[in-house]
Amino acid sequence: MDSSRHLDPDRPHAAEHPVAGDASRVIVTRRTSYPRGHFIEPHWHARGQLVYAVEGTMTVRARRRAWIVPPDRALWMPPRTVHEIRTHSAVEMHSLYLNAPASAAMPAASVVLEVTPLMRELVVRAVALPAHHDDAGDDGLLMRLLFAELARLRRCALDLPLPASGDLARLCDRILADLSSRRPCAHDAGEMGTSTRTLYRRFLAETGITFARWKQQARLLEAIRRLAGGAPVTTVALDLGYGSTSAFSTMFRRSLGVSPRDFVAGHGRGR
Repeated sequence: MDSSRHLDPDRPHAAEHPVAGDASRVIVTRRTSYPRGHFIEPHWHARGQLVYAVEGTMTVRARRRAWIVPPDRALWMPPRTVHEIRTHSAVEMHSLYLNAPASAAMPAASVVLEVTPLMRELVVRAVALPAHHDDAGDDGLLMRLLFAELARLRRCALDLPLPASGDLARLCDRILADLSSRRPCAHDAGEMGTSTRTLYRRFLAETGITFARWKQQARLLEAIRRLAGGAPVTTVALDLGYGSTSAFSTMFRRSLGVSPRDFVAGHGRGR
């Protein structure tokens, strides 16, 4: 993952991407396909957005935070959140855009949500509805059920917070450039000319998580990206500095509730 670009909501090139559709509707849907490696420049929407790929994996970045979004996960972003997207495989994206009242009922900050089988089918059906479907009929009932299920989705930690200070941000850049390295924290502190205790304290204050937890999370997100791109489980484990495939699998299962091989199988099926 590339941490060298820290998005700023006031950056002039982050333009609004208007949402096409009936402005009177609570939820407007959109379906788009992107090839592997596609990059969507920083932008924002007036509506809140649920980004969900029924197939493929992508990284979404906003100011001081990045998320990996594999199948069975979706990213909720409140209105006017400046973000950019990069795909790591061919992606079939289904987006839901919520108006202001509906967005207010969602989390106040961006978060990855675990998509249930019911939610997946509701989203697939919703994006296939005609633009002028009948809100008073069965189509409207479908959209109301979709919103009710959306509000129940469980949050999952697939984000990577980024520090604001320049020296800590540069340290994160170096770590992300070589995630196979298992350098002791004292070495990182020495490069910055500070003590290990001060490094820990500053990192926790700026990111909300410990330095060790941040490095583990960075490796997890990079593992998801590589597995989604087709890399073998053993190769990913060794490249990221794990002493064995079993140690890597234990970390992966503890974080995602599924083994790396089951994740790869589910990704291939576009679950």
